[in-house]
Parts: sequence; structure tokens; C-alpha cells
Amino acid sequence: MFVWTIVKVALKSLVANKLRSFLAMLGIIIGVGSVISLLAIGTGAQKQVIDQVSSMGKNLLMVRPGFRGSGGVRSGSQQNLKLNDAQAILNKLSDIDLVSPVVNGNYQLKYFNKNTNSSLSGVASTYFPIRNLEVDKGRFFTENETDNMKRVVILGSQVSIDLFADNSPLNEDIKINGVNFNVIGVIKQKGSQGGSPDDQIFVPYKIAMKQLIGTDNLREIDVQAKDKADLTALQDSMTQLLRKRHRIQDSETDDFTIRNMAEVLQEAESFTKIFTILLGGIASISLLVGGIGIMNIMLVTVTERTREIGIRKAIGAKNKDILRQFLIEAIVMTTSGGLIGLLFGVSIANLVGKFTPFPPVVTISSIIISISFSMTVGLFFGYYPARRAAKLDPIEALRYE
Repeated sequence: MFVWTIVKVALKSLVANKLRSFLAMLGIIIGVGSVISLLAIGTGAQKQVIDQVSSMGKNLLMVRPGFRGSGGVRSGSQQNLKLNDAQAILNKLSDIDLVSPVVNGNYQLKYFNKNTNSSLSGVASTYFPIRNLEVDKGRFFTENETDNMKRVVILGSQVSIDLFADNSPLNEDIKINGVNFNVIGVIKQKGSQGGSPDDQIFVPYKIAMKQLIGTDNLREIDVQAKDKADLTALQDSMTQLLRKRHRIQDSETDDFTIRNMAEVLQEAESFTKIFTILLGGIASISLLVGGIGIMNIMLVTVTERTREIGIRKAIGAKNKDILRQFLIEAIVMTTSGGLIGLLFGVSIANLVGKFTPFPPVVTISSIIISISFSMTVGLFFGYYPARRAAKLDPIEALRYE
């Protein structure tokens, strides 16, 4: 029998038993749908994490007080980073492009009868290019305004909406902890999760330290390295500099933590990749279960069509023709189920995307892998029933009632 003839016979057999064929395909539909949707969710989460980490700044190193203990929790004194440390990093280390001290606090903001709570960051004018922030309205404050302790503030996009709705906040005065500050800019919306600038406000660090927070301790020092700098070597140099400045003995632990964003990005990529593979692996189990269902249905089909197999052999069909026919039936079922499962999985992924902060991403590779795997499942689990059908004795098959 020619291959196309075998395909037509296989398709007619599947159409003749629509319900049975659908029930056999159901496991594959659910399996492929699960693989597609879970991989899409995992890939979307991976892209979100990588984009969020990448958006924090190019060649960024962050110095924070306290050492990183077990479980990644910082401990020790939180009062050991000073402005002089930031200045020393800028002056004494090569391959440094920009440095910004950072202080933080949470305050109530008030504009006439409207008020909201927000995280305040006191930063240098260099903070904004370090963190890749852009203004949507107005401008950033200058180094001169920082040195002269000007009461100017830049609002995150959400804070601007909370206080001013659709009106322009530029040149308006708001009260921060009872102190008047003039709004000179609004940050362009970032939309990332956790620590988003959308919900923050920014003022010059000197005025923040003197009149708002009332401390000379830094919460963080942000450092941007030059484009071709070796971040690992620079991190080591920075560590040695700060240990010397803080008079830390060789046997003592650092009283600060330096985070290299290149390493953070690599860790995030590795974690989310493992997470995505794990999701795909879990979903693939349902495909294997679907394959077992295909095999069971095919075994029943072989039993019911024993007499038909005997007739085909009696009129000249060879064992390989019978083997091909049942194998093709199994592959057609799993491939059809895979295509339906693909549509099902994309629909589920899009539905889930409406309730998650990140859009699921359906990739070409996940589609190819899922469909190829479903065809392989049909070939693997269809082989035993097909081989059993091919080995039937034609005389015994014709006697079967």
C-alpha cells in the first residue's frame, strides 16, 4: 500500500469513531495545552525579571551597609556608610563613571486636601543616569541645586497621579513631612514590580539628610562603572578600599555588601530558566499520560478490527502495511491533539496573562517542541499496538468474531 493510501485509510478510521478518537486525543490536548501555557507563563516571568533587573542600570554596583548573612539577609551595623565613602570610591578607583549616595525614608505627602504616603529617596543628580530614569515632564535637579540645598522634588508617575490627577504638577508646592518642596519634574513610568520609581519621590540628598531624615548615614551607594570595565575586578577593588576605610581586620567580616548587577542578572536568568524548564517538565508528564491513553485505545481498536486486519492481509496487505496504518493512526491522533492543544494552551496563557503583572510569551521553540513531542508520543505509544496488529495471523484473524 502506498503511504498516502494508508493515511486516507487511517483518517477514515478515526472519523468513523469520532468519540473514541476525541477521548484518545484528550490526554494529548491537555498535555500540549499544559506545556504551551506553562512554558509561556515561565518565559514571560523570565523576561519580566530580566527586563526589571536590566532596567536598574547599566554596569551598576550597589553598596549597602551590613554584611550578607545566611539566606541573603544583611546583618550588622546599618550606620557605617558615609558620604566620604562615596567620594572615596569616585576619587580613588579607576573605571568609575558615576557615583550617587542614597538615603531613604517614608513620608506623607500633602497637596491642599489630597495626601498620599510615599517612599522618598535623597539622591545626587547622577542617580538618574545611573538608574536609567527619564523625565516625562519637567527636568531633573542639578548638582548646584543639591549643593545649595534647594527644596525641589521629582515625583514618580503614580505619585503625580495620586496628588494631581491629570493636572500638571510642575512648579506646584507639596508638603513632605510638613516641609514645602517645589515640583520640578515627573519620572517617566517604568511599570516594574517592587521598588518601582513610579511610587517614589526624589529630592537632593543633602536637603534630605539635613531637614527630612536627619542622619549622615547612607542607605546605599550606587556606582556606575565605565562601559569596558571588569565589574568583578572593580568590585574587589571597591571591597578593599572600603575595608581599609572602615579599619576592618583581615579576620573580620565586611560591614557592607556590594551587589554586582551583572551577577544579579546572571542569577536571575539561571533561576528563571530552571523554573521554566521545571514547569515544562511537569506539564510533559501529562503528555506521557496521554500517550498511555493512546496506546490503550489503539489496543482496543486492534482487537475490534481483528477481522478487518485478516481481510486486508488476505487480499495482499503486508505486515509493514498494517504496521504503518496503525502507526499513522496513532501519529495522526497525537498530532491533531497537539494542534488543538496548541490553541488551547495559547488561550489559557492569554487568559492567565490578564491576571498577572507580566504577559506570557509563547515562543516558536515551545510550539515546535510540543508538536514534535506529541508526534513522538504517537510513534512510541502507537508502535506496540501497531506491531501487535501486524503480527496477527490472517487465518486466525478471519475466524475472529
